Amino acid sequence: MYTMIYVGTCGYAYKDWLGPFYPATARQGEMLPYYAQCFNAVEIDASYYGVLQPATIARMNANTPPDFRFCFKTPQTVTHAPDTAVKRIHDDAAAFVESVMPVIDAGKFGCALVQFPNSFKNTSTTQEYLRRVVESLQPLRLVAEFRNREWQSPQTHALLCDLDVGWCNVDMPHYETLLHASSDVTCAMGYIRFHGRNAAQWWAGDNTTRYDYDYQPKELEPWMDRIAEIDEQVEATYAFFNNHARGNAARNAEMFVDMLRERYGSCADSVIPKRASRPAQASLFE
Repeated sequence: MYTMIYVGTCGYAYKDWLGPFYPATARQGEMLPYYAQCFNAVEIDASYYGVLQPATIARMNANTPPDFRFCFKTPQTVTHAPDTAVKRIHDDAAAFVESVMPVIDAGKFGCALVQFPNSFKNTSTTQEYLRRVVESLQPLRLVAEFRNREWQSPQTHALLCDLDVGWCNVDMPHYETLLHASSDVTCAMGYIRFHGRNAAQWWAGDNTTRYDYDYQPKELEPWMDRIAEIDEQVEATYAFFNNHARGNAARNAEMFVDMLRERYGSCADSVIPKRASRPAQASLFE
């Protein structure tokens, strides 16, 4: 029996998606309803920069169908602490938990992503900090993304299993210090993030140019086997594209959905329900 696979993008309200993904005349308030008819999940990036206001969360709920799922990035004040030896976790952790409760009550909460920087290396101090972060974010379902390959080890997987925290599998440039592609599972949830393979801009670029990449089908094909391996072990799997420049993430997510539906054949509707095609959405803006 197959479990649900949720596919979407990291963020959705990008101005440079007007034309490539959204109709050129779409207003910001029209973006999420349009998006939700194309994909069944989104990873909210805005929560990384600050705890979202109740009115923002309410609009998200109102503009998405019951089967839609939200994953939220934990505020950077929690995951990017200047000193991981401190015992106290930033107050934004508690505020963040409170902010997403309406999404949990609506049955639309996927998980919270705790993304640590490349400088967050695997030491006894950072392991303890990770434990404190997890404790501060209870009772949320959590997935941890590490950007330093030191964490990609059986010991880390055992630690996450003990904490009941998911492992974030990634697709990114093949640098020695970055994680390599995997199909690892440490809790009842699978998670994948596609960052693109723009090696030239990974260290030198900003949050746009670093992820400026357009996947080709042959690059995503190996992930068909990986996502099947993940999905066999979990209750749900989330796959998000972070290569957001010029609408690449949405285009690649659509490609990925098509590849998954072809892979699962007659069972596709029970794995990733078919959404409306974008050309049919023009009526939303007429």
